[in-house]
Amino acid sequence: MRFDTTTGRDAGAAGAAATGRLGAFDGLVELLEGSWPLFGDDEPTGEEVSRRLRCAVGLPGDVPEPDVRVEGTWTRDGLAGTELSWDAGFGPRVAGRLLRPAGERGLLPGALALHCHGGLKRFGLDKLADGADGRPVHPRLRAVREELYDGRPFAEDLARTGRAVLVHDGFGWGSRRLPVAAMPERAERPAQLELAARRAAGEDVDDEAVAYDVHAGPAEDAVAKALGVLGTSWAGLLAREDLLAARVLVGHPGTAPGGVALLGLSGGGARAAVAAALGAPAAAVVVTCMTTALRQALPQHLHRHTWALMTPGLGRVGDWPDVVAARAPLPLLVQSGLRDPLFPEAGVRRAVERIAARYAAAGAPGAFTGSLHETGHRFDAAMQREAFAWLDRVHPAQG
Repeated sequence: MRFDTTTGRDAGAAGAAATGRLGAFDGLVELLEGSWPLFGDDEPTGEEVSRRLRCAVGLPGDVPEPDVRVEGTWTRDGLAGTELSWDAGFGPRVAGRLLRPAGERGLLPGALALHCHGGLKRFGLDKLADGADGRPVHPRLRAVREELYDGRPFAEDLARTGRAVLVHDGFGWGSRRLPVAAMPERAERPAQLELAARRAAGEDVDDEAVAYDVHAGPAEDAVAKALGVLGTSWAGLLAREDLLAARVLVGHPGTAPGGVALLGLSGGGARAAVAAALGAPAAAVVVTCMTTALRQALPQHLHRHTWALMTPGLGRVGDWPDVVAARAPLPLLVQSGLRDPLFPEAGVRRAVERIAARYAAAGAPGAFTGSLHETGHRFDAAMQREAFAWLDRVHPAQG
């Protein structure tokens, strides 16, 4: 037994910050690496990654036949919209919005556009597409769209290119949100403190959407704990509902056969990657600003992300780029911002290299496109145009 009498906590903390390690718990990663494969060091196949992922996220075994109901229809700005809802097997019905070019009667290639987290859980699908009146319903919604999507309802723009685009509320957002009254008690005190601070700063916290998201932030951790006890996770329930939404889209009489595109920014990109890895009927996948090697992201960058990505046990599934590439040689576009504060540039570049290697090993290096942009955490207009053009090449309209 050796006793080390060296002091100097401050120096050790500074070293941890400089190296991106775990500070006082340096050595833990190395300990775990000696206990089991970590971050894909055992080079799992795509099939093995998918199997491990299904177990790690606790994907419930049933994806029911969709019970779809048409809630309304509208036409505006060259679009035909159909407001849908369907039963997810528990909780309130899922709200969905199907968009097509107005007047188009034929079969169209399908695209499932998945909304981000965005720090805004009061709204889900509305981040990506407006309803019949053609404008966002809340100032916070407009602000998030401006910050993350260049102000564009990009699902509408994608539909105008000749696609049937479905957007829906993921578990925990919009129509699938948890009522404040049902949130765990442990989340209430931090929410009240936050509301008091905002009220003192002059913010209108009596607004229902603002107040909801103040409560939803701390509740996410508490809900994650309950889901873990039940053997599932935020990612697992989101995946189940995204797989169900894909079935809704594939089963629509106006959707062309051959699978659908999956795409999303940030948490929506994570959902696209996970749904594809878990067997969604995908024809192509676009993951925007949601790709890094996990080792390079330790520790600070991991804490900036939500439970929708950071599932306990994810590092034993493989590296995150292994999940993104699990369906190789399925056509895949990964877009990343080199000035994205949520991901270290070294992790982004390492992820692109690892995905490229997996596609080369699958004999389809050309099926993967890694695109690096001098931008931050967003799906801006230039990135949207790139994604739409890429989809036109790999998943073109029928006929």
